[in-house]
Amino acid sequence: MADTREGSRGCGNCSDSEEDKCSDDDFETSKLGTKEYWEEAYQKELETFKDIGDVSEIWFGEESMSRVLRWMDKAKIPEDAAILDIGTGNGAFLVELAKHGYRNLTGIDYSPASVELARNVLQAEGLSDVTLKETDFLNCRGELAGFDVCIDKGTFDAISLNPDNNKECKKLYVHTLKNALKDKGIFAITSCNWTKEQLLERFCEGFEFVQELPTPSFRFGGKTGNSVAALIFKRVH
Repeated sequence: MADTREGSRGCGNCSDSEEDKCSDDDFETSKLGTKEYWEEAYQKELETFKDIGDVSEIWFGEESMSRVLRWMDKAKIPEDAAILDIGTGNGAFLVELAKHGYRNLTGIDYSPASVELARNVLQAEGLSDVTLKETDFLNCRGELAGFDVCIDKGTFDAISLNPDNNKECKKLYVHTLKNALKDKGIFAITSCNWTKEQLLERFCEGFEFVQELPTPSFRFGGKTGNSVAALIFKRVH
């Protein structure tokens, strides 16, 4: 894998007390953080797909996939790289990754309806060699390991909204991610809930910040901001 750093810097190490303070006093929990919400949503999408072949909406829109794919092309991520799509949803990103030539793809989701929907979508695209698993990322018991690239497009956002102990869930997410990635493996995250600074805090232990991907900006009250944050990290030991 080519050196992908552009103005990269180490995030340093967080102590336990520092990690406890990482972006936990942020926003209220929501039903969007529950498995029940997503199972119901993907069950409806599955029924729609079976009826009319419509995949429904793409989380964050197609541009969110395109910006990550452009970075992967520029970084010369090998086509045989082991890639994990965390919270695959309808499998749309797996389809795009496969169309770009990546052939060692795995998608996971804790929603059975999501996995069935993604399987139907992949079959409709003639993609039979993509691995799909009904797996809870926070309770995978070490079964996820050895990945060169992990991609998150909204899953960490949803976990952060979980009404049941989301603080511990966020810590467990980071722990699981570290175990899933190879040394120097790449983590690409897109978030609409967290700022760049908050994500840098959250992923400060065991990761090196590589690059921020350009996202749409807005101006309000004389200040400029972004509605979406897209960052690239590298796993370091």
